Amino acid sequence: MADDSASPSPSSASPLQHHREALKSSVRNTAASRRREQAIAIGKERREALIRAKRVCRAPISGSDEAEMEEGDMVVDEEKACLEAKTAHAVEELKSALSIQGKGVQKKKIEALRDLRRLLSQPEVPLVDTAIKAGAVPLLVQYLSFGSSDEQLLEAAWCLTNIAAGEPEETKSLLPALPLLIAHLGEKSSTLVAEQCAWAIGNVAGEGAELRSTLLAQGALRPLTRLMFSNKGSTARTAAWAMSNLIKGPDPKAANELITIDGVLNAIIASLEKEDEELATEVAWVVVYLSALSDRGISLIVRSSVPQLLIGRLFSSENLQLLIPVLRGLGNLIAADDYMVDSVLTVGNNIIGLIKCLKSDNRVLRKESSWALSNIAAGSFEHKKLIFASEATPVLIRLVTSAQFDIRREAAYTLGNLCVVPTGNCELPKIIVEHLVAIVDGGALPGFIHLVRSADVDTAGLGLQFLELVMRGYPNKQGPKLVEMEDGIEAMERFQFHENEQMRNMANGLVDEYFGEDYGLDE
Repeated sequence: MADDSASPSPSSASPLQHHREALKSSVRNTAASRRREQAIAIGKERREALIRAKRVCRAPISGSDEAEMEEGDMVVDEEKACLEAKTAHAVEELKSALSIQGKGVQKKKIEALRDLRRLLSQPEVPLVDTAIKAGAVPLLVQYLSFGSSDEQLLEAAWCLTNIAAGEPEETKSLLPALPLLIAHLGEKSSTLVAEQCAWAIGNVAGEGAELRSTLLAQGALRPLTRLMFSNKGSTARTAAWAMSNLIKGPDPKAANELITIDGVLNAIIASLEKEDEELATEVAWVVVYLSALSDRGISLIVRSSVPQLLIGRLFSSENLQLLIPVLRGLGNLIAADDYMVDSVLTVGNNIIGLIKCLKSDNRVLRKESSWALSNIAAGSFEHKKLIFASEATPVLIRLVTSAQFDIRREAAYTLGNLCVVPTGNCELPKIIVEHLVAIVDGGALPGFIHLVRSADVDTAGLGLQFLELVMRGYPNKQGPKLVEMEDGIEAMERFQFHENEQMRNMANGLVDEYFGEDYGLDE
């Protein structure tokens, strides 16, 4: 979750004042845009790393006849050409089975579907393109027709699921199938068929905004929501996963529509209350996107039991795939609503869960918990004291000096915000001297000077803001000397002729004010 705040525009006010105000506003006033833009980044990370946005269905859905009769995945050792020939033949068999009538036709249809599905499910050689070129998709659409047996519908939807898990253009080939896939999500469909269709829709939704818009226009949202109420664990998990793919944005329309559906919040709560960690993981991703994209969703969620359930998971679980969306969801809620901090997170010292993630060896958890803490630190004096007095402070100092760039920056925002109480006007923020001294003496200053040297202007500005606090507020006028000892003057002078006017004025102003002609004369 990178900081996507826009670069501040030049101001007629003092550049020092303007930029120091950003120490707070950059993590509070731009929270909404950061949440929305991070939703896009989350989707990309989820697709490429922990939880794929599209999933191949290799094993039968629990409860289907195939689950009992399948002896194992088809062992594939043929050459690619042979497998492609088999795939083309399987598609021809699909076509043939549609044209014949009489005894045994249903059995032939199922066998043809199953042969194609097995070929599409094997991992060794991708065969989706071969199947599409052979004309599989329009045939599979016919196999989805109403009145077909559940077994036939299940196999056809399974084939389409794996085609949708292919490359972008392969996924787009499913456009003719979407109306029937959505229709089979309905109450008249068996749970097994509805679940498999939800899986296919989830794969399509995971491909991109254009296909998500098509699915939403065709009415996929409400029937998917209904499936989230299912008592069958795998069905509820699949529906929640598909739902998170469908609402992930960047357009907030789907998230705003979802939160208005009767019972959706109750479904989220019920799922998070269950012991099923896989279900909780998928539902937590739904919360992530709702909290990133829907202001109404945020308002309803923070005043429900969802935050406490997420906090409970943060305390109790060691499951990385669950902790990441739980932490991101909490971070979004913290950034968006003061009620979340005042009435939920700080009650009973619930920040312990955030500190647990901050101390984790996992990079994503450290990054997300740093961001969440930075938003708490941008709040009231009581919030600042709560973090400052906790185990978080020494961990944050270590991160700002040694962590990866994005984590270092989030840690810097938190530490900087712990040191100031904004005045609410154009005056300089009031420095909390006790916090500033402890953070500087704890070894954070070299980390901030390193940020000043960053090529990223916003990050360098954050470093400059902290140097100004040190030089202005460290007791006995020792701040400039401390900055000089860490080569801070050299770091600031790199902006002497910088193209960014605000950064140039800010850095030159600091050097002139604290290291001018009178510097060192009173020693």
